[in-house]
Amino acid sequence: MNQIIVNAGISENRLAIVENAELVELYIERRNNKRIVGNIYKGRVVNVLPGMQAAFVDVGLEKNCFLYVKDALGQDFYNKDKEEYKDISIKDVIKQGQEIIVQVIKEPIGSKGAKVTTNITLPGRYLVLMPNSKYTGVSRKICSSEERDRLRDEIEEIRPKNMGVILRTVAKGKTKEDFKEDIKFLLKLWQKIEKEKKLGFAPRLIYKDFDLINKTVRDIFSKKIDEFIINDFEEYKSAVDLVELISPPLKNRVSYYDEKAVDVFEHYKIQSQINKSLDREIWLESGGYIVIDTTEALTVIDVNTGKYVGKTDLEDTVLKTNLEAAIEIAKQLRLRDVGGIIIIDFIDMINEEDEHKVLNTFENALSKDRTKTKVLGITNLGLVEMTRKKVRNRLDSLLQKTCVSCEGTGKILNENTILNKLEKEANRISVHTNSEAVIFEVHPTLLDALQKEEYILGEIENKTKLKLYIISNHSLHNNDLVVKSMGNMETIQKLLEKSKSK
Repeated sequence: MNQIIVNAGISENRLAIVENAELVELYIERRNNKRIVGNIYKGRVVNVLPGMQAAFVDVGLEKNCFLYVKDALGQDFYNKDKEEYKDISIKDVIKQGQEIIVQVIKEPIGSKGAKVTTNITLPGRYLVLMPNSKYTGVSRKICSSEERDRLRDEIEEIRPKNMGVILRTVAKGKTKEDFKEDIKFLLKLWQKIEKEKKLGFAPRLIYKDFDLINKTVRDIFSKKIDEFIINDFEEYKSAVDLVELISPPLKNRVSYYDEKAVDVFEHYKIQSQINKSLDREIWLESGGYIVIDTTEALTVIDVNTGKYVGKTDLEDTVLKTNLEAAIEIAKQLRLRDVGGIIIIDFIDMINEEDEHKVLNTFENALSKDRTKTKVLGITNLGLVEMTRKKVRNRLDSLLQKTCVSCEGTGKILNENTILNKLEKEANRISVHTNSEAVIFEVHPTLLDALQKEEYILGEIENKTKLKLYIISNHSLHNNDLVVKSMGNMETIQKLLEKSKSK
C-alpha cells in the first residue's frame, strides 16, 4: 500500500511518502523557512561574470540567486545541444542593473544562493505550460514511442499559440479532453503573472507556488497512491478542494486523521523511521550493514557483511549482502535526499556476473526515485560511481545543526525539532491529564533559541489550553526536553518561585 501522510503542526508541516509501511521520502516545510522552488520573482542583475558564464540576481532573498547562461537563454535554446550555446557569452544576454523575470529551480543549499532561470514553467496536473517557448515534449518516463506520438498529436490540437507544453508522466493514457482544464487553469495563472510583473520595482515576488501539501496533491497524488492522510482539518479541507478541482476520482482517498491522543506519525510508525534516517550505520535484515558518510564534496557509502556469515560459501554471502545493500542504499539516498557525487564501496566480487546482478538491482531500485540519478559504473578499484541531482537540502541538515559543544564533530537536534517535540508532549499532557500548566527543562543554549519563538509557543498554549514554562538546566544535553512538573497553576507557580530562590 502506498500512502501520503501529513503531520501538520504549528511550527512546521511534515509530509511522509510511505510504500508498504516503509518511509521512502520526507518533506518538511517550516513557517519561517518555506520552500521557494517554483516561485517567480522580478529581480535585478547585480553582477555579470563572463568568466563563470553566469550572473547574480537580487530577488529580495537573503542571498543573491545564481543564473547560468543556458538558463538565461530562451527555452528553445535550452532544449538544444550544448554546442548551440557554448560560444554565447552571458554579457551578450543580460546586463548589470537589468530587471528580469526569473523562476527558482533549485533551493538555496548551504552557503549557496538559489538557482534561477528565465525559462518560466507552470506545472499543472497532466502538463507543464511554457509561456516563452514553442517546444512540445513528453516525459521520458513514458517509454512507448506509439504513446509518445499519440500524446503529441493530442496536445498539438489544443496547445496555446506561441506557447510550449511538456506532458507529464501522469498524462499517459489521457486525451485532449483531460488536458483542456489544465490549460485553461494555467493560462489564467499566466495572465495574472503578466499583470503582476508590470507592477512595482525589483526585487519583488510576483508569484508564489503552491505550499507543500497542495504541491503534493498536484505533483504526486495519483491513482498509485492508496491513501492521503492529513491530521489537520483546515489542511484537509484545502487538499480536498484541490483534489476535487484536478482529480475528482481520487477524492475518496483523502482522509482526516482526528485521533488527538496519538500523534499521526507515531500511529503509522514513521517517527521511529525518521530517527533511524539520521543514523550513520544502517543494519540489513541479513546481519550486514552499510555506513553513510557525507562530506561537502561527496557522499561515501561502505557495505559490510557484519554478522552475516552465509549458508554456502563466501561468494554467495558477498552477493546476497550486496544485493540487499543495493536496495537499501537506493532507499536511503531517496529518504535522506542525498545529492551530488556518490561513491559506493560494495564488498569485492570476483565474479563479473555477480557485479552485473548487483548493478541491475541497484538501478532498478533507483528507478523509483523521482529525482534524476545516473550510475556511471564500476571503477578499476571496484567502486560504484553515481550522481544524484541536488534539489533540496539533505534531510539531516533540516533536522540537525552543528553542535557548539563538540565544535562540529557531532550533531544535535535543532530548535525547530525540539519545538516539534514540545508540541507533541504538550498535546499528550493536554489529552491525558487535567493539568493547567507545565514546566519544561532544557539546556541553557536551547532556552535562548526557544524564547525567540514566542509566537509559536503562544499558539501551542492556545491549542493545548496549557500554560508553558521553560527553564534551563545545565546538566541536560542539548537534545533533551524534560517535563519537570505539571499540575494546577497554583502548584506550578510555587515550584517556579522556589526554583528562582535557589
